[in-house]
Amino acid sequence: MINGVATKHLKVIPDERGRLMEILRNDDNIFVKFGQVYLTTTYPGVVKAWHYHKKQDDFITCVKGMLKLVVFDGRDGSPTKGEVNEFFIGEHNPLVIKVPAMIYHGWKCVSEDEALVINCPTEPYNRENPDEYRLDPHVNDIPYKWERKDG
Repeated sequence: MINGVATKHLKVIPDERGRLMEILRNDDNIFVKFGQVYLTTTYPGVVKAWHYHKKQDDFITCVKGMLKLVVFDGRDGSPTKGEVNEFFIGEHNPLVIKVPAMIYHGWKCVSEDEALVINCPTEPYNRENPDEYRLDPHVNDIPYKWERKDG
């Protein structure tokens, strides 16, 4: 696992009324601090990548559909520099993934329906000076291809 990346398995608690799933608590060992919470969606087959943040950590979970979430460590001096981690998260594997600052990350919706993604970053979004640094999803130096791996 890339240094600083962490996962938390999420427990779904069903009853006759529906389901409850806690995503992130301030007493979780992976919790850092609260910035904001937002929902984003991704259509089937769409790749949203690559970017990183200099200041914020992200805590990403998929509550509907499935994502292939990928992280890449390009940090100089990191013991895991050059490593890629791939996670399949969503309805069939409820996880929250902590993506620390300076780690490239992105995802692809791998379900037949739109994926609903919740992120709880440690910093609120700054519209005037966004903490986002982007690369093209397909043309870059990251050793990862978004194609499905059949076989």
